[in-house]
Amino acid sequence: MQISAKYQAVLEILSQVMKDKYPADNIIKDYMRQRKYIGSKDRKFITSAVWDIIRHRSRLSFECSSRDPRMLLLTYLKDEDFDIVADGSQYGLQPLTKDEKNKLNNLNQDCYPDYVEKECPQWLYEKINNPSLIESLNGIASADIRSNFVDRRDMKEKLKKEGLFFSLTPYSPYGLRSAERINLQNCIAYQNGEIEVQDESCQIGAILCDVRCDQKIIDYCCGAGGKSLLLGVLLHNKGEIYAHDKNPKRTVNLNLRAERLGVKNIKLIDKVADGDMFDRFIIDAPCSGSGTWRRSPDAKYRLTVNQLNTIKKAQTEILEFASQHLTDDGRIIYMTCSVLPEENEEQIEMFLSQHPNFETVDIQQLWERKLETPYPSTEKRYMKFSPLTTNTDGFFICILQRK
Repeated sequence: MQISAKYQAVLEILSQVMKDKYPADNIIKDYMRQRKYIGSKDRKFITSAVWDIIRHRSRLSFECSSRDPRMLLLTYLKDEDFDIVADGSQYGLQPLTKDEKNKLNNLNQDCYPDYVEKECPQWLYEKINNPSLIESLNGIASADIRSNFVDRRDMKEKLKKEGLFFSLTPYSPYGLRSAERINLQNCIAYQNGEIEVQDESCQIGAILCDVRCDQKIIDYCCGAGGKSLLLGVLLHNKGEIYAHDKNPKRTVNLNLRAERLGVKNIKLIDKVADGDMFDRFIIDAPCSGSGTWRRSPDAKYRLTVNQLNTIKKAQTEILEFASQHLTDDGRIIYMTCSVLPEENEEQIEMFLSQHPNFETVDIQQLWERKLETPYPSTEKRYMKFSPLTTNTDGFFICILQRK
């Protein structure tokens, strides 16, 4: 593809992304699926440019005083030769209009406001109230995987023979990390079920559930089932893990994943019946997903105040539901992939104020017993992960039990 045609493809994708209706990742996949003639190098170029523009969307929009996708792209390309990148060829980017040239010659030269500098919508910037954390969430995430029924050091060497280079994650005893994204579809170890994709923070979350095979366990908001699958490994396929999600579409591939990974102790259920009581009620709560902005930088622009309020209401209701289905010595494990206090510690404080018979488990003691590594925080009531402090996705975990 000529360079102008590549940037025309970028514009077509960006035009859909900027509607803020669907995840950019899905839009890119659909676009490429419908254009199988685009070669791998061109796909990589186009995809990289789209994500780069998304990551700098606030600054580009500020400079050109516009949200128009073409204007954002032209601002992104302001130092390029437009006779080449916008040559007007049959499949290429159309030449600049007189008005566009004028706008590019008069870009906003003012200093970025703080929220623009940190690439975050203003209302979310104010809620998080941590510029360094917000900046870290606009970086590029590493690629974390975990070994599955295999020692991770042996797996590291096996992957090296396939030309894939990983380091050991600092906290999870199952984790391996690559500095760059890797396509594992052709990886033999992946096909054989010896590895699975999972961020280190999520691995830690599953480990801190502190499960035993004699316990009745439910992964209540299991989503695609990543934690359920690791719990199955931790239990060596003994006992039973009940997996549930309100949206059955999310669990459609869970049984296939379990089969590939050799996990045999997960049971999908449609609902929790009256009187069902659990020793471990695991809530990977619906949330804003703000902790995963490194992987989905477009998500921050799709989130609205009303959506966040709806999410918070659901979190409160799920916590209340869990408290009604917990054995006397059971535990609620509350997790989110969010960095917003109102989805995390504020939810916990509200729950405790309404349930004085509950208390938080000392996370530091649990961490040191289960992981045998230094605890990377000073807060003992809950643990907060982030790219800034633990080089992981943003993640929150708190464990509650009856006094």
